[in-house]
Amino acid sequence: MRIISGKYKGKRLTAPKKLPVRPTTDMAKEGLFNILNHHFIFSQISVIDLFSGTGNISYEFASRGSEHIIAVDKHYACLGFIKNTAKEHDFNIETIKSDVYTYLEKTKQKADIIFADPPYDFSKEQFTRIAELVFENNLLNDDGLLIIEHSKHTSLEDTAHFDNFRKYGGSVFSFFKK
Repeated sequence: MRIISGKYKGKRLTAPKKLPVRPTTDMAKEGLFNILNHHFIFSQISVIDLFSGTGNISYEFASRGSEHIIAVDKHYACLGFIKNTAKEHDFNIETIKSDVYTYLEKTKQKADIIFADPPYDFSKEQFTRIAELVFENNLLNDDGLLIIEHSKHTSLEDTAHFDNFRKYGGSVFSFFKK
């Protein structure tokens, strides 16, 4: 994986092959951050990265100056890789080992951007539950965004708070607002 922009632009990071992940492609990540760049000043926002895997999205926010990043994943090895990479590059990323649904039910932490990249084989109900928990528990700051990455074979357009989507190859980013 490669950091697209910011302090570590062009930096390649190699995750251990044994991690159970599917990192967001560079093309999709670049498209997403081009959109976000027009709406947010990265150094002034807080981010929660759900199903963080290798930390690909967290590193991109950190490289662009975001100081308050929480990476949530249930896999110990994924979080270990994120912790080591964050320490090596002086990224301010807090890691939390938790099932994402449990985390969303219990946390009081709010963010400007909540990014979720669950497994593409999730059912529509599993994707929808992420949005439900974020909005039921009021986890977004004013003008915040929930972004759920999913396969082009899944549509979340009829989910409450859906705003729009963008497709990049086989990946789709669905955007949700208050």
